[in-house]
Amino acid sequence: MLTHGELLKLKRWNTPTIYNGWEQITRHDRRTHFNQEAVHDFMPQMGPMIAYAVTLVCEPGNPDHQQQRGAVAEYREYLAKAPGPKIVVVQDLDKPRVLGSFWGEVNANVHKALGCVGTITDGGVRDLDEMTNAGFKALGGRPCVGHAFAWPVSWDCPVEVFGCEVKPGDLIHADKHGFLVIPEEDQARLLEAVLFMDGNECDTVIGAARSAAGKSFAELLADLEGAGSEFSDGARERFQRKGEWE
Repeated sequence: MLTHGELLKLKRWNTPTIYNGWEQITRHDRRTHFNQEAVHDFMPQMGPMIAYAVTLVCEPGNPDHQQQRGAVAEYREYLAKAPGPKIVVVQDLDKPRVLGSFWGEVNANVHKALGCVGTITDGGVRDLDEMTNAGFKALGGRPCVGHAFAWPVSWDCPVEVFGCEVKPGDLIHADKHGFLVIPEEDQARLLEAVLFMDGNECDTVIGAARSAAGKSFAELLADLEGAGSEFSDGARERFQRKGEWE
């Protein structure tokens, strides 16, 4: 696992910037490992979150699950034992319907006390102001009024939310753009890659674009072409990949 300091440094960047670094070091398909469906950040003012996944399945539309009287205590014990910081990834079996929300003021405060910083759920979210006040970030499908029969069905298992599979212990970076699941083998070099690729952009393509004043279009286009090649050369030298600007 990354150190808390490394996580804090990665939290300073938005999720697309994390992706730009990740794609340089991964052997995975760069069209995957992030949400394939629209997801809404209900607390964009809280900025990005990064933490390790704990997983839950719920089905608020089915009252039969509440017959499992020990489920809540067992689920909370699982949360308490998992190393943090943690993001709770919740698959709602009612999808595409939203019949009730697992999340609200009470669960936000309980999960915060158990070391969780936020949630990603393909179901609904309610008590948005109260969850914000608790310092608990939520990405979800849509707002919801009621909780119905929100109850833990299963946990500590692979889940699929917004077309992306998440396993317990996966590292997740999320913000108003969506979320990225970073494979274990890519985590050690992630911070290095993010820092380099962000600097590479600023020193080349963005720098050229911001220096357009007083130049003709022909001069600007030539500068941008040269900056794109410089960007790619830098990425290739560092990661043996050309980057996106070539």
